[in-house]
Amino acid sequence: MTDEPHSGPPRRIAFLSSNSGWGGSEELWSAAAAMLARRGVSVTVGKAGLDRKVRRVAALADLGAKLTDLRRVPLVPPRLTALLVLFSWPFDYIIRALRLRGFLRRSRAELVVLSQGGNLDGLFYAKRLRKRRVPYVLIVQKAAEMYWPSDDQLAELQAMYSEARQVCFVSQHNLTLTEAQLARPLPNGVVVRNPFLVPFGAPQPWPADDTPLRLACVGRLFPREKGQDIVLRVLAREKWRARAIEVTFFGAGQHEEALRQSAAYLGLENVRFDGFAEDVAAIWRDHHGLLLPSHCEGLPLVLVEAMLSGRVAIVTDVAGNAEVLTDNVTGFLAAAPTDDSVDEALERAWRERARWPQIGAAAARHIRTLVPPSPESDFADRLLALLDGSAE
Repeated sequence: MTDEPHSGPPRRIAFLSSNSGWGGSEELWSAAAAMLARRGVSVTVGKAGLDRKVRRVAALADLGAKLTDLRRVPLVPPRLTALLVLFSWPFDYIIRALRLRGFLRRSRAELVVLSQGGNLDGLFYAKRLRKRRVPYVLIVQKAAEMYWPSDDQLAELQAMYSEARQVCFVSQHNLTLTEAQLARPLPNGVVVRNPFLVPFGAPQPWPADDTPLRLACVGRLFPREKGQDIVLRVLAREKWRARAIEVTFFGAGQHEEALRQSAAYLGLENVRFDGFAEDVAAIWRDHHGLLLPSHCEGLPLVLVEAMLSGRVAIVTDVAGNAEVLTDNVTGFLAAAPTDDSVDEALERAWRERARWPQIGAAAARHIRTLVPPSPESDFADRLLALLDGSAE
């Protein structure tokens, strides 16, 4: 389907995000919303803490999408609202409920897309969509064995998932795990792909300088999920101190200073922190591979981007990683997010470093058989098909 505007009365689709910040989990819904706006669909967006300076959000505003900060109280200064929310969860609850009710009334949406960072995050919004009998689609960007529904949530979550028009997961692992956590099958569950921020056409040339071996660890600085602390402890082992290897951390988060101090405490001179990278493709111009020892994921956007760029990935065997990467062929899988497992996978990768350009080229070919050139366009098509009653 092209971006040609729709003839006739505009269709109306609303997008809700249950995430508090902005990261890779926001790319699919926001990119698809922009696609739909270009096609003449009436798009409305609701999100608590919506930041209009974010590139994707600004683009939606330019396309005429109506934006609502679900945590913004009219006539009340944002800083005062933030303080009230910080110290009073009932205030936050009431404000979001009232703002959501107004948002749904104004949008008159035929379909609502509720995007979740984790598979339990959207319950607050879904309960209200169900109560108002609004048709909705769920996006699930992550499911994790470490996060299970509590007993008092379980029935509501089961209803939330079973009543969705479709539930879109970014990996088969996440779909299967969510079914196990909810103790029921999800016949409305499908696997979709996230948009990526590197060129699809061809991988990047291999970096001219192969020494030292340069790895990028890309993601939110949140060791509980992303495992950056594992990287530091592994690099502190004597064999890695003696080798020509460097790791650059890209990303921001609430644990940045703690990780910096941990690196200094361990005496690591071969790591650096380069902050959030606006130009993702630039990361892979001078880095040879990705090191990502995650505890949980959906399907990491950065893994897809590294493979598309022809780089070698060393990642943990969690979530959808093994669905796109073949161990010792298109990258390297660590059996678990532990120091010893990551060390073992990194050791295998180090021994094969002479073959890295070939492994990266194989990864680039393989990932292009698994992801489409424009996942956001495909997802926009899916939503329109749901409106038309023709979705599979």
